[in-house]
Amino acid sequence: MKSPLLSLPGAVPAEGVDEGVAAHYGDLFREQRALADGTGFVDLSHRGVVTVTGEDRLSWLHLLLTQHVSDLPAGQAAEALILSAHGHIEHALYLVDDGATVWAHVEPGTQEALLAYLESMKFFYRVEVADRTAEFAVVHLPAGSIAEVPEGVVARETAYGRDLFLPRADLESYAEKTGPAAGLLAYEALRVEQHRPRLGFETDHRTIPHELGWIGTAVHLQKGCYRGQETVARVQNLGKPPRRLVFLHLDGSDVHLPVHGTEIHLADEGPDGRRIGFITTSARHHELGPVALALVKRNVPVDARLVAGDTAAAQETVVEP
Repeated sequence: MKSPLLSLPGAVPAEGVDEGVAAHYGDLFREQRALADGTGFVDLSHRGVVTVTGEDRLSWLHLLLTQHVSDLPAGQAAEALILSAHGHIEHALYLVDDGATVWAHVEPGTQEALLAYLESMKFFYRVEVADRTAEFAVVHLPAGSIAEVPEGVVARETAYGRDLFLPRADLESYAEKTGPAAGLLAYEALRVEQHRPRLGFETDHRTIPHELGWIGTAVHLQKGCYRGQETVARVQNLGKPPRRLVFLHLDGSDVHLPVHGTEIHLADEGPDGRRIGFITTSARHHELGPVALALVKRNVPVDARLVAGDTAAAQETVVEP
């Protein structure tokens, strides 16, 4: 779904899974600084929007999600995952309940598969699920923003800012009042700085929550059964995950950033050495320079010098070995 905000001056379209919104509006670092200062907004209208209504909505979701939501207070934001039977991450939901409806935004294009799964699990519960992507657009206001939240608009407030579920028909008029617009590259650079994982970027077909530090933020360890819980409990109580998320400072002399999937090796072994991980997201940060998130094998020493493709990298620990 193509955003009307791509008609704003300087807008350069994003590509891949983020197609449909602006990557930037002509000045990446200015846009980042604006978000860091709590001004402007980010158009996330390409993300899927799903709602759950009905009096059993919270107790029902509690059975399916990794998060404790049976008593979720109205207005309180939550992150949650849906896992496979083997504990691998399949969906990530960013949700809030407004007292009558649970609103969630999800990765672009994943809402159809999510709804199919939710529909298959309804059984006798008094719930209704719906894809509201065509009606509502997600808009992000950064932390510290004093921008107005229109009356009646559901907002999901976190330490990183507020996500608004804005009627899609109001997107252009809201942008005129709330600018300046910041592109997705600025938003992603701050996400990398904050070590926040993203489904489909920091995850692959075998990722488990422990590897990304999603325990505690998206996975509650003291709740009842859900699909994949056995893996979560086993790793928590008996072992360690096979991989761990790290934050990388990249050599700033390289013109190009290593792309998603770029292999990581130990610097002492060079690019022909054994593969010990891969880049998940890279970005140019307005203060830190080129940075990245990466998944590496758990036993990689925390002080090891790394190389991503041909780019030297120094790591910071996100998930402890």
